[in-house]
Amino acid sequence: MVQGKINEIRGWAAMEPGVKVEPWSYTPRPLGDNDVEIKIEYSGICGSDMHTIKNEWMRTAYPTIVGHEIVGKVITKGEKVTHLEEGDIVGIGAQVYSCLQDDCNACSRDLDPHCPSCVATYNSKYADGHTSHGGYAEAIRVDANYAFKIPAGLDPVYAAPLMCAGVTVFAPMLRKGVKKGDRVGIVGIGGLDHLAIQYAHALGAEVVAFSHSPNKREECMKLGATTFVNVSNKEEVDAVRHSLNFLFITSDSKSSQYNDYITWMTFEGQIVLLSLPMGQMTFSPIEFVLSEVAITGSMIGGMNVLKKTLEFSAKHNILPIIERFPMDKINEALEHVSCGKARYRAVLENTPSDI
Repeated sequence: MVQGKINEIRGWAAMEPGVKVEPWSYTPRPLGDNDVEIKIEYSGICGSDMHTIKNEWMRTAYPTIVGHEIVGKVITKGEKVTHLEEGDIVGIGAQVYSCLQDDCNACSRDLDPHCPSCVATYNSKYADGHTSHGGYAEAIRVDANYAFKIPAGLDPVYAAPLMCAGVTVFAPMLRKGVKKGDRVGIVGIGGLDHLAIQYAHALGAEVVAFSHSPNKREECMKLGATTFVNVSNKEEVDAVRHSLNFLFITSDSKSSQYNDYITWMTFEGQIVLLSLPMGQMTFSPIEFVLSEVAITGSMIGGMNVLKKTLEFSAKHNILPIIERFPMDKINEALEHVSCGKARYRAVLENTPSDI
């Protein structure tokens, strides 16, 4: 059995609810025959990281090292790993294991994030009882199926946010069949949205960007939007009512807004939730009946969807707008993100002295 090279992984862990992490180390699970060990170079800060370290979802087990937008170099591979070699630059997203069996109702449909055996990149448990820890660290060990080669021509630092933010917005576009000629709305222009605009545009859709900030109009158009709508301007909103085939909600909209969103859709249009607003949502049933609009949600993309996300991003030069922070400035970066100041994704960078 191949032995790992880093047997005590140093990282930055949240020890209690809040926006602060501190140096901490853990002993990783033994390197399995189908696993790889990765020296982490970049780790993006995702909204899920913030929810987890703050325990806003009420399921955090402390101490926890978060981070699931990871890019690094393979330094060790298990005996049965054939598609990766030491030295390969790979990305890791929000999932590090699933059964991938043909008789699995989830994995057999490319919905492996829903696999009963799924292990999330952090704050999750393997079948052997080991806890998974994420990318705010020097290294990580994962199932090789969930380590994805970064395509040539795609800068690794920009690839990091694609491992979660990118696939989160691209996966439902693939599943729902967004195509040339569709009219696609994107609500909120920020960490997810600026990528959603680029993907929808590259798929050939007419993109309508919605924002409360009129000063984002020019940037949205540069990213690929065909139309910009200031949602505070009634005339602009009225001009797009009953016209959208798809509407992707990437910000924490209020429950009361959804009845209005339905009026933006054409018949049989689909509203897709990508964010997780707090509390309950309420709707007027008559709006569904009269419009035949559907409201659905989408989680992360599975193994095959993530591969397609990276390939499509490289082909169409889809890149996040990022801010870079050295890993030893991680608490400054977390506070920056928590205060809503990031434009639009923050990426932590490891150096030998960071941990």
